[in-house]
Amino acid sequence: MEQAAIKPTGRFAPSPSGRMHMGNLWSCLLSWLSARSAGGRMVLRLEDLDPDRCRKEYCDQVMRDLEWLGLDWDGEPVWQSKRTEAYAQAFHVLEEQGLVYPCYCTRAERLAASAPHRSDGLSVYDGRCSRLTAAEREELEKTRRPAWRASVPEETITFCDLLYGNYSEDLKKDCGDFIVRRSDGVYAYQLAVVVDDAMMGVTQVVRGSDLLSSTPRQLWLQDALDLPHPDYGHLPLLLSPEGRRLAKRDRDQELGELQRRYTAPELVGQLACAARLMDRPEPITPQELLPHFSWDKLPKEDLVWSLN
Repeated sequence: MEQAAIKPTGRFAPSPSGRMHMGNLWSCLLSWLSARSAGGRMVLRLEDLDPDRCRKEYCDQVMRDLEWLGLDWDGEPVWQSKRTEAYAQAFHVLEEQGLVYPCYCTRAERLAASAPHRSDGLSVYDGRCSRLTAAEREELEKTRRPAWRASVPEETITFCDLLYGNYSEDLKKDCGDFIVRRSDGVYAYQLAVVVDDAMMGVTQVVRGSDLLSSTPRQLWLQDALDLPHPDYGHLPLLLSPEGRRLAKRDRDQELGELQRRYTAPELVGQLACAARLMDRPEPITPQELLPHFSWDKLPKEDLVWSLN
């Protein structure tokens, strides 16, 4: 007897720091299609950890915008800002294993103490604060509140991405010791998402390729916390005509403006055509698009985006 395929649980995980733009819609639509086309579930998490950037009205707007587009989810939304205790418990597990240490570097010092990433020029912290003596830490405590970093091993993490195939990263050389709790006490993205994905039963993470390099450190955290590994699929990015990644801070193709010019099926059709799920950008609902979805059809190159 054939074993029934396990149905995935996907997730929306927007950061409510402003109105969604076409890049956000691209990720949300394809994540929804991937899970729903396989008969799976979708859950919603509002990643409102940053008190300086995230607002309640943006959370409400995200949900209204998803509903307007025809993208539904299962169960009640989860707010990260209400889950600090869960992150604290995970942090304590890492602390008990000796996998975190305080970092007293300022931003300028962090940059000075970093080497460029081998491929894309990102900074890799050299671990200088891990080598401080107890006396040096005590002296620094008098004037600075530390952030806390994960102490990563010299280990290569490899996983198979749903779109890009095998991807590898040497944690020590390519990533370096990364922050898991900020100096203001806010738990960082990398720690929060692995705790929440496990808690919410997420088995499939679909997101932009700008987060591809985050996956190995999240896999390492999952192992350290004895949490399951979801499947990961990363999507090409939508770029502005200038070649810049679409961003909320630049108000790129903000949904509020787009709603005055297009219907939801028209926007979905434009995205479906860009994803090579349709030959022409004809109006279509997400539900109608389900039979057309396949990971094999999706492009791997970033796309310069303009609405037809």
